[in-house]
This record gives sequence, structure tokens and C-alpha cells, in this order.
Amino acid sequence: MTLIKSISGIRGTIGGKPGEALTPVDIVKFASAYGTWLKRRDKGSLTVVTGRDARVSGELVASLVNASLRSVGINVIDIGLATTPTVEMAVTGNKAGGGIILTASHNPAQWNALKLLNEAGEFLNDIEGRTVLTLAESEDFDYVSYDKLGFQKSETGWTEKHIKSVIEMPLVDRDAIRNAGFTVAIDAVNSVGGIAVPALLKALGVKKVVELYCEPTGLFPHNPEPLPEHLGEISRVVKESSAHLGFVVDPDVDRLAIICEDGSMFGEEYTLVSVADYVLSHIKGATVSNMSSTRALRDITESHGCSYSSAPVGEVNVVAEMKHTAAVIGGEGNGGVIYPALHYGRDALAGIALFLTNLAKSKMTCSGLRRRYPDYFIAKKRVETAEETDLGKLCSVLMKEYPGAVCDTRDGIKLDLPSGWVQIRKSNTEPIIRVYAEDRQREMAEKLADKIITIVRNL
Repeated sequence: MTLIKSISGIRGTIGGKPGEALTPVDIVKFASAYGTWLKRRDKGSLTVVTGRDARVSGELVASLVNASLRSVGINVIDIGLATTPTVEMAVTGNKAGGGIILTASHNPAQWNALKLLNEAGEFLNDIEGRTVLTLAESEDFDYVSYDKLGFQKSETGWTEKHIKSVIEMPLVDRDAIRNAGFTVAIDAVNSVGGIAVPALLKALGVKKVVELYCEPTGLFPHNPEPLPEHLGEISRVVKESSAHLGFVVDPDVDRLAIICEDGSMFGEEYTLVSVADYVLSHIKGATVSNMSSTRALRDITESHGCSYSSAPVGEVNVVAEMKHTAAVIGGEGNGGVIYPALHYGRDALAGIALFLTNLAKSKMTCSGLRRRYPDYFIAKKRVETAEETDLGKLCSVLMKEYPGAVCDTRDGIKLDLPSGWVQIRKSNTEPIIRVYAEDRQREMAEKLADKIITIVRNL
């Protein structure tokens, strides 16, 4: 059983003992702490929007969260089954004081989480998140009397509002998409993407939609993280249905992976690259991605005469850098597209609409479009360690091993090398160390990652 607390929320497996897993006790404590923080902050509305993905535990978790918020005097607008970006947009649409998304994102079905938003529909920053964690740890809650309880109401229609906002974005060309006569296959892993993505594709004018696992039962048919090793079935369906491409989303629809017409992977790192290429061809401006993302975004950005910068992993960090540089597009290399003209949040629906427009106007096949972009290969690996790893000691060892590297310690350890880079960082969502290595040659990326893993294990 696992319970992980971070500034962005609390995440864990359902069942077990309080403090060791995501139990009702932990859910109540954390939701009460968030509500108490919101009241003491005294900034804006004392209303919180809640929404959830389709996990089996979602309805139970939602009832506990909503009741806890009401118990500290917070009003609740529950929008039910909804994508993460939909909840984010519902916060600002309702002029609410914040939001809580009930989703463990790409984690397997036994997990759930509370992801916390501020009044802008964005994730809490470091100071805000730590304040909530401290309140939860000390059980310093402001419960109210019976006559001051918050009210709760359900509100539907936010998926439709979200889709309407996406298709009305100026850079989305529905006529081009409609005229392309696309057949699109989708894998929504039996979560809320099964509601939102088919509806979006039809609104965009896609000729035919081939649905795979689009029933929002929460019974994930495979590992829900949209990585190539989990996408064999959708790859087969794309080829068998003669689809022009396939889309895969994670359970809360903030990540987007693309399958080419021949069943090959477009590459989740290249979702943002392609969308950025299209956006920059119309609007010049800065781009941002996290430090674990491919160099290809930097290359494409510079080819448009624009500037690129990186940020530590985490949506809140990428958004902060995007605001600082007035970026026109950004995101994370895990398929997370952030398009600030819509809102500051990873949004697979926005990514789908912009990618389809780019593909339609390119007059290319999906695999042909992919060949337009520079080839980099990232080896993404993980190390499960029984003991805490001393990153300071690891950094010293690595600098001796790679004396010519440029070391960046903003987020774990990242070494920039002449032909690529390697990053070692502790996961915020799982008890592991992630080791990512990128190079122009796949073999060299794998070799670099394996070498770093050996060094980590030897420590």
C-alpha cells in the first residue's frame, strides 16, 4: 500500500491503514486541510469545483471530499465525470475559489488522488501546497457549526462547454479537418476520455470514429499510461480499420499519444513538437517544456526564429516559466500540451484539435508528418530503490564520470552532453527514481541510461 503526499496533492492506493494508503481518513484530512487553507487565504470565492475520472473508487472519494469541504464551510460544485482540463476550465467558468480533481492520472486502477487547483484553475505552487500539507499533518482544521455548512450542487454540461471552447480556437480549422475525411481510432482506457474524445472528434468534423475502450467503467483494460508497450491493441485497430491515425489518452485526458496510419508510434514526445510547429507557423513566440522532454522542441522552436526554455518537471513549473517568457505554446514531453490561448493546463482535447488541423493542412500521412521532425530517442527507465538515494553524492560521482558535462540541479540531476542528455530524478508520484537519457541514436540513449542505472544501484 502506498501514500504519496506532494505540493500538488495526495495520491495513493485504495485500502489499507490510515497514513499508509489512500484511506477515508486520509481523504477527509486532506480535503479538510485544503478547505481550511482556502478560507484562511481569504482570497476570492469560498466555492470549490470537484470532478473525477471514471475510476471505480471515484464516487466514494468524491463523496468524502465534498462532505469534508462542506464541513469547513466551503460550497461545492460537483461536475461529476470530467477530464482534468475540463475541471480546470470549470473553476474559472464558475469564478470559484479553487478546484479538486479526483484522479490518479496514469496510475493503475487501484490508485486515486486529490489534485488541487487555485482560483485560476491551475495547480498550487510550492508555498501553497506545503501550507496545505502542514495543515493536514497537524490536523489544524476549521470545522463549522451546522448552520454554516457549505452547500453542494451538481452541474452538468462542462464537457460540452470545454469542447465548444476548443473547436472555436482561431487556429483550429474545422473545414480543413472535415475535408480531409479522416477516420480516427481512439483508445480511452474506459475512463472519461470515452465521453469527451468521441464528442470532440465529431464536433471537429471527423468522418469516422473507431472507438476502443470508450465505456467509462473505470475498469482499465491495460496499463493506462500511454506508452508504446501498452498500445499494441490500438496499433492493430488503426491498421485493421484503415484509419488515418489513432489517439490514446490517459484516464484524466491531460496526456495525448498518437498512432500513425501504419501502426507505428508518432511518439508521445512529438505530440507537443508537432503542435508547437503548427502554432509557431502562425504565431511567433517562446516555447517551454520540462527538463525531461526532447531537444526536438528546442530545434523546431529555433527553426521558427523563436526562443525555447526549460523548466523543472511538473505542470506548475512549466506554467510558471511559460508566463515568465510569455510562451505561446508549451507543455511536457509525456504528451501534455499547454495552450495558453485556451487555458494554462495540459489538455489532450486542445492537442487533438490542433494536431488534426496541422495534419489536414499538411496533406501528409501521419507517418509522413512525423518524418518532418528531427529524430531523437529517449530511453525512459526507472529504478526501484529500497533506501533513500543521496543525490548530492550521486552528482559528485557523475561529474567525475562525465567531467565535460553541463550539470543542472534544478530538478534532480541533469547532465547535458554533446550528443544528448541524461536526467536522474525522484518521482513525485511513485516510490522510484526515473532515469531518462536522450541521444540521436537509440542504442546510445539506452546505453547511457543503463550506465547511469548501474551507478545509482552501486550507491
